[in-house]
Amino acid sequence: MTTAAPRSILPSALRGYQRSWLAPDVVAGVTLAAVAIPETMGYTSIAQTPVVTGIYTIIFPTVMFALLGSSRLLVVGADSATAAILAAGLAGLGIAGLEPNSAEWLAWSGLVALVCGGLLVVARLLRLGFLGDFLSSAVLVGFLTGVGIQVFAGQLPDMLGIPKGSGGWFQQQWYLLTHLGDANLWTVGFAAGTLLIILGCKRFAPRVPGAVIAVIASIAISASLGATNHGVAVIGAVQGGFPPIGLPQGIDWADVPKVLGIAFSCFVLIIAQSAATSRSFAMKHDQRVDVNRDILGLSAANVAAGLTGTFVVNGSPTKTQILDEERGRTQVANMSMALVALAVVLFLTGLLTDMPKAVLGAIVFLIGIGLIDVRGLRRIQAARVSEFVIALLTAVVVFSVGVQEGIVLAVVLSILEIIRRAYSPKGFLVGVSEDGVPSYTEAVPGTQSYPGLLVFRYDAELFYANANRFSDDVQALIDAAPDKVRWLVLDCSSLTDVDYSASLALAGLITAVHAKDGVFALAAADPALLADLTRYGTLADFDNAHIFATVEAAVEAFRESLR
Repeated sequence: MTTAAPRSILPSALRGYQRSWLAPDVVAGVTLAAVAIPETMGYTSIAQTPVVTGIYTIIFPTVMFALLGSSRLLVVGADSATAAILAAGLAGLGIAGLEPNSAEWLAWSGLVALVCGGLLVVARLLRLGFLGDFLSSAVLVGFLTGVGIQVFAGQLPDMLGIPKGSGGWFQQQWYLLTHLGDANLWTVGFAAGTLLIILGCKRFAPRVPGAVIAVIASIAISASLGATNHGVAVIGAVQGGFPPIGLPQGIDWADVPKVLGIAFSCFVLIIAQSAATSRSFAMKHDQRVDVNRDILGLSAANVAAGLTGTFVVNGSPTKTQILDEERGRTQVANMSMALVALAVVLFLTGLLTDMPKAVLGAIVFLIGIGLIDVRGLRRIQAARVSEFVIALLTAVVVFSVGVQEGIVLAVVLSILEIIRRAYSPKGFLVGVSEDGVPSYTEAVPGTQSYPGLLVFRYDAELFYANANRFSDDVQALIDAAPDKVRWLVLDCSSLTDVDYSASLALAGLITAVHAKDGVFALAAADPALLADLTRYGTLADFDNAHIFATVEAAVEAFRESLR
């Protein structure tokens, strides 16, 4: 009892911590900070908030998740997809005077983070972690690919020194193409240099943080050569210091309904992306993860973001992968990263004044390219064309129409795919050899399990939407069977639930078989299913002698009836 108390007050992700892990965790955290700081600064160009707010996302939000989440490795901070949802949503509110990069824009961003945190609290209380499962892998690949296209295309004006065009996505790209002659060569040079440094480090020195080198080199060159005199846009004065603590300024709680749609879109993506990331890394290291506990940590992280002058945060697959590669073991590494980030905003923001915007644009450009999962799309296409079409449609809607519309479409398409599969699942005819070995063939009219016998297996729950289709499919098998069907056996091994409407269809099928002097039998039905069918009255006129524990037993009974 005396040792349990100290253990119980430890954060879930830190229980069982070993002293030998401290040094590797701290080193991994410092290394991660070298990558995360310029990356999160870049995300502000997507969220349309001041540069320093990107660094704020990996201070208090990261620490709050470390203290309350369950994942040992998940890195929480600014994310390109949620930043894109935020910017698109705020721009679509149509509030007069609400301009990107303004104090008012930042206040609304903080409100979205707070509301998102509230939605995550509700999800935790109701144990809604399973909601993330409703975004299929195919839809998630398509969504992130669409975000990647939107993100990298959105950085091209800053990288070329060309004003961003107005209108929709295609109009903006056309404007860019028709104004390439206006590109500023100095700006292009900074962008190209950044790309070369980052890609060169990845290729020849993968452990070297290329983004940090590019940022430091560009600031030095920009300051020494007076890049602003050559038309290069720079970040300008950055207000550093300790993150501001308190509610977003100038926001009324009556404004909450206006941002519910934006917050909900972020909420859905946060649950899906963070759950998938924490699960994958937990499986890799043979660890357990509590998704509902992680939702609590993500809620606290977003509330912390809203109360410390920044925007929505999410679990980051890329930063988590970096932490894993650097052999970080626990959230101590992420708290080390947060300390480094705090030191930067307290003491080093003055050095960012001469940083060209093209450098941040190039960093985010590569992040956008990294989100485009061509290999994943090819795998989906090879596996199932229908899911590939869904992924492709989601991607196109995200970058051409809008991120919020894309996340809504992603959810709708995922649910429709579930309904489609439940409505038209595959049916199989089961055969059993003399040795008792079962075999499965696709159930098509004109086939049978054995002369006079149909053993039908339905690979879905039976409910009101597919009950009539089930009945029609079985009736078609009976009518087209090469021999008169003496026995119809329903293999219930994959059938665990039947609703009332489906029970009526099943009763009608039983009556039809009996009317033709046939035997209807059930095999491998679990007690709960039999209890439901009895309660519905489906088995009122059913001979219990025709309920078998296994398919093999039912087939043997049929063979005995022929002797």
